[in-house]
Amino acid sequence: MSDVTIEYDLPATMRDGTVLRVDVYRPTTSGPWPVLLSRLPYGKNTPLMITLLDPMGMARKGTIVVVQDTRGRFASEGDYEPWTFESDDGYDTVRWAATLPDSNGSVGMYGASYFGNTQWMAALSKPPELKAIAPTITWSDPDDGLFSRGGAEELGFNVWWSLWQGFDTLMRRHADDPAAGAAALAALVRDVDGLATTGYWELPSGRHPALQRHQIHDLGFERSRREPEWTASCRVAGRHGEVDLPSLNIGGWYDAFCQGTLDNFTAMRAAGRPANLIMGPWTHGRFDAQVGDVNFGTAASGEALGFRGTLTDIQHGWFLQWLAPDAEGGDGGPVQPLLPPVLLFVTGINEWREEQEWPLSRAVDTEFFLRADGRLTNDPPQEGEGGDTYVYDPADPVPTTGGAALLQEEFRLGPLDQARVEARPDVLVYTAEPLAEDVEVTGRIRAFLHAATDAPTTDWVVRLCDVDADGASINIVDGVVRVAASLGEFAEHEVDLWSTSHVFRTGHRVRVQVTSSNFPRWDRNLNTAETAERATGWRPAHQEVAHDAARPSRITLPVVPAS
Repeated sequence: MSDVTIEYDLPATMRDGTVLRVDVYRPTTSGPWPVLLSRLPYGKNTPLMITLLDPMGMARKGTIVVVQDTRGRFASEGDYEPWTFESDDGYDTVRWAATLPDSNGSVGMYGASYFGNTQWMAALSKPPELKAIAPTITWSDPDDGLFSRGGAEELGFNVWWSLWQGFDTLMRRHADDPAAGAAALAALVRDVDGLATTGYWELPSGRHPALQRHQIHDLGFERSRREPEWTASCRVAGRHGEVDLPSLNIGGWYDAFCQGTLDNFTAMRAAGRPANLIMGPWTHGRFDAQVGDVNFGTAASGEALGFRGTLTDIQHGWFLQWLAPDAEGGDGGPVQPLLPPVLLFVTGINEWREEQEWPLSRAVDTEFFLRADGRLTNDPPQEGEGGDTYVYDPADPVPTTGGAALLQEEFRLGPLDQARVEARPDVLVYTAEPLAEDVEVTGRIRAFLHAATDAPTTDWVVRLCDVDADGASINIVDGVVRVAASLGEFAEHEVDLWSTSHVFRTGHRVRVQVTSSNFPRWDRNLNTAETAERATGWRPAHQEVAHDAARPSRITLPVVPAS
């Protein structure tokens, strides 16, 4: 262990002359030491940094830690645009960090969400000194959880995040006029505070009036629709083979980028790269044992990880393998790997489990069919069972109630009781009989709906729930797909519910919800032919979901056989 010195706001000059500011934590004893770098737009002193990886603690263990405000944010110079500069700036900063006094020349990167993606962008730019990355709770394809999902805008995330980033933007804009700055910030505060009651409801959702009022950048949905090629500035999907580095991928089952974490891991393994995966029961940026309505137990916390150590401990040992392989472990011997290839938290039984792969090859896709009278069975429907109908009205959408989402703080996330949702007339509910034994579902879940609408476009939302012995229905995963439709014609629609690892306990029941909205997480489909960038009017849609022999609507669960 070593004492630490901290240098604040050191200048790192990018290739175009822009100066980005960094804080450097370093051991007071002489090196050479490996370097850990994180680049984020939220302020380099944010408490979130300590949650992910404690810079002071890492420096005391013999690591130089560099934390940087990205371009145009807080202490750094330049014009702020989400994503645009992260590849070049990441490359330049890695090379700069590798030359710090007492550096051993090897750099690793860490961080979550946006600053999980800055790692991928730097890795894709290939600075030679970058040796390992540990992206946490971040995406692979921005159109699968960041900007949109299934064709629907991630409205709850996009608008809330964009408004919050506007505070630093407005302070910079009005730096020379404090009175104007105070008025602008007060107006922005009003819009942030009013999101749940008014802001999310404003139209057009695809060119949001609040962002226009304040003239601030959106997260990327709007720009990606205007400039599809620009999306490459934060897309990892399809490019993993270009990253010849080990990666430690950390995610949560109730995280907004759950599937992206899994996809990044599987793609890196498929490319033959060393990769590890940790999946806890967490929501976005919160690595707690209590998640939503469920207490998963002390071992579920990011401070425990099944009593393997904190997230900082785990990352420290993992990084030393790649950045300082000759370093000594705590017993004076070489550092030993702390992780299996895959470490999963299995909800329901609330246990960590080590695996050698993801997805699990032993999982068996098992179909559960929607049936008449709200039943859900492994037996397919019979001839003449027909279907169920409801009216979806964009003026009264199904409210977001938990889930793997990220939006304004008034909305609770994670696993929540679904009673309020399931009591609505525009939510179809299908429930299996109580289970005679535990059933584990681990892997990716998909639903296939044979459905019709009288609108030119509409959404289909499917949610998987676990109903306990007392009748409480708790959400596990969900998904959405936005479709173009022909009046009254049935078509089969696939809905990707992403992935989980969950055990339905003996006596519990498997339940599936089908509806057409989850607002404000996803923008309301207004059921008109206008695009989200222009639409301001709406109409109700009459929906029908079939479940007969010719049109077997169903959900496919990857069931892991009992050992």
